Amino acid sequence: MEQLSFFPEAGQSKGLPPELLDYRPGIFSPEQSKYLMAKFITEMPWQQKIIKMYDKHLLTPRLTVWVGDQGTDYTFSGEKYDPLPWTDELQTIRERVQILSGINFNSVLLNYYRDGNDSVAWHSDNEDELGKHPVVASVSFGQVRSFDIRNKKDHTQKYSIKLEDGSYLLMKGDLQENWEHRIAKSTKPMKERVNLTFRVIKHK
Repeated sequence: MEQLSFFPEAGQSKGLPPELLDYRPGIFSPEQSKYLMAKFITEMPWQQKIIKMYDKHLLTPRLTVWVGDQGTDYTFSGEKYDPLPWTDELQTIRERVQILSGINFNSVLLNYYRDGNDSVAWHSDNEDELGKHPVVASVSFGQVRSFDIRNKKDHTQKYSIKLEDGSYLLMKGDLQENWEHRIAKSTKPMKERVNLTFRVIKHK
């Protein structure tokens, strides 16, 4: 069974490394966040993918949609994602994220966490399509969830950020190379959450 979150109930861990993470709450207002989350939940063609983990094929414990420019197909855990076209709302969010990050993103993975049982296990976003030292920008709407990171070689080096409604998180530097991250399951009741992770797929 996936380990439950071992971080404090509120706030962020002390000493978050700024060379790896840039967290900014409230880049979208509560009203904007509520509107966008409801629109995504009701209108996006959500799928529950099958991924390969530890030589087993499992259903992902969340729903996903892949959106991007032409030529941004993506392979994760043996499952290929073909991009859907950008919606007006996703394009608007992309433009705001690009201003904050200084990165021109060409794709986004939408994740729908329906309740506290939905999660994403420890992993790094280090697929070949992302190139070396990939930068990933994350935007969250809805339920606050803990984003945990730990050093791959030394699990005592660990941090947590509470990803708030309307917040922005930039993962950069060597985070994907030397660290891994997750959204753990929760024993407490959790409401719905939609998370967008913007990426740069290297065109073939």
